[in-house]
Amino acid sequence: MRYILLSMCALGAMALSGCEEKINTEEVDRALQDINVVDETNLNDVMLVAADAGEAVNYFKKATSQQPDRIDLQRGLAKSLVRASRPTEAVAAWQKVVDHKDSVEEDKVDFADALIRNNEWDRADAMLDQVPPTYETFKRYRLEAMIADSNKEWKKADSFYETAVGLTTRPAGVMNNWGYSKLSRGDFAGAERLFTEAIQNDQSLFTAKNNLILARGAQKKYSLPVIPSTQTERAQLLYTLGLSAVKQGDTTIAKGLFRDAVETHPQHFEEASRSLAALEDNVSN
Repeated sequence: MRYILLSMCALGAMALSGCEEKINTEEVDRALQDINVVDETNLNDVMLVAADAGEAVNYFKKATSQQPDRIDLQRGLAKSLVRASRPTEAVAAWQKVVDHKDSVEEDKVDFADALIRNNEWDRADAMLDQVPPTYETFKRYRLEAMIADSNKEWKKADSFYETAVGLTTRPAGVMNNWGYSKLSRGDFAGAERLFTEAIQNDQSLFTAKNNLILARGAQKKYSLPVIPSTQTERAQLLYTLGLSAVKQGDTTIAKGLFRDAVETHPQHFEEASRSLAALEDNVSN
């Protein structure tokens, strides 16, 4: 009897040891799976932001082919295609994302962005109409403003631009877009104000500086405003102002501006030199 009890205890101990080993193995497996998920998530983030756009596209294409039901991988592919300037493919990829059962409102906004990049303005407008008005983000209103601009619905555009500016801590880009909208409508003073504010928010935004000169030139303001600029930028702005003067018929002023551009540029300024020579030849002829 004693032998039987000892044997049973021994068997019990062995069984318990086996259970503990099994439990430990399962815990290790789960831990490793969690680590793999974290590593994969980190890699996905790196591919979306830091990797070469073409490399990111290849990575997410392979990942989605292996796990086609994963919406995060589908999003990664769609975003990478936009980043790689492949809008037609991006539109198709975003369509799959918004059709997914786990799609969210942000996906519709990103899809609308891809449609605009692919020059499909009506589809983009229809997609944003599916987003409830309670979903308020900077990107949503920036796209709404762009679509209103394309439809020449100026009051709506101004309202959307104003809302977008209030929803971001970096408004320079949208202010520049808003200013260009004003410029296209012929509201040169309003455009000048917005471009100036854009530059105040981001002194490196050369597009806003050049647009500011266009707005001033349209008002026959032929002096450079006081804005931060490099020597090369200053020469380019003088050249833009000279072109504006030509458009206004002020050729004498334009010649002076082209000369200033040539003298200001730290290297040879071919475009300004050629424009100056063309004006001087017209005068001599």
